[in-house]
Amino acid sequence: MPSAEFIAGWISGALGLVVGHPIDTVKVRLQTQSRYRGILDCILKTYKKETILGFFKGMSFPVASVAVSNSLMFGSYSNALLYINGTKCKDWKNPPKYYHVYLAGSFAGLVQVYFTAPVDLIKVRLQNQTESFKQLKPDIVQARYRGPFHCAVCIFKEEGIRGLYRGTNALIVRDVPTLGLYFLAYEVICKWMTRDGEIPDSWTMLFAGGCAGTIGWAAANPMDVIKSRLQMDGMQGVQYRGILDCICTSIKQEGLRVLCKGLTANSLRAFPVNAVTFLSYEKLLENFR
Repeated sequence: MPSAEFIAGWISGALGLVVGHPIDTVKVRLQTQSRYRGILDCILKTYKKETILGFFKGMSFPVASVAVSNSLMFGSYSNALLYINGTKCKDWKNPPKYYHVYLAGSFAGLVQVYFTAPVDLIKVRLQNQTESFKQLKPDIVQARYRGPFHCAVCIFKEEGIRGLYRGTNALIVRDVPTLGLYFLAYEVICKWMTRDGEIPDSWTMLFAGGCAGTIGWAAANPMDVIKSRLQMDGMQGVQYRGILDCICTSIKQEGLRVLCKGLTANSLRAFPVNAVTFLSYEKLLENFR
């Protein structure tokens, strides 16, 4: 049933997002703001100023929409892989070729980007809003947002439809190759930990999913930094002319280490999120069939 992959991806994506959003907020702030000395400093300052709720800023919109994004990603990946292999369902006893896995994963990355881009933009801007809307002065209220819908409306009014897709090219460069690597790592680790002809157990799926997420995000981190900066660009005037200009400017101002900003937070977040995502996805597919 082709729709089973989309439904399983929808549910597993929502579960993974709830697990990882607090760390994602820390990661985004480290990538785009210079006020923090590191992960612990960011956590302490966020908690002191905004309480525990500060870590969940921007989550409501992704929770409502990540179901669609993850559904597109896993559904596109699974159905593309089944099409390439000419099979009707996943068969652990006859695993697909690794280059087929990578191609299907890269295709999934391209498919989900155009839905993900506006959602991710709104999430990033809300996560970087350290004050509440009520605390702001009337003369700067247009630079801040009450919530996801208000954020989307403000961006559309100020920058047009193109504003909602700010950073999309960087998102494509980030997601297409790294999602291929992401799915490939999962399949390789599952096969490595499982005897030939056997189905991976739950612990294997958890570990493989966590490792795949960490590997994928480690590879994606440099472009993730650039993507986040391009998405924040435009709030106080346009600073970057594009991906290359953002890379060159960022490295010139902060050195090569700027491309590693948020890497630790990304890795910490990636393991539990993707462990939960893959396990729930595989188990849901198993139950559907």
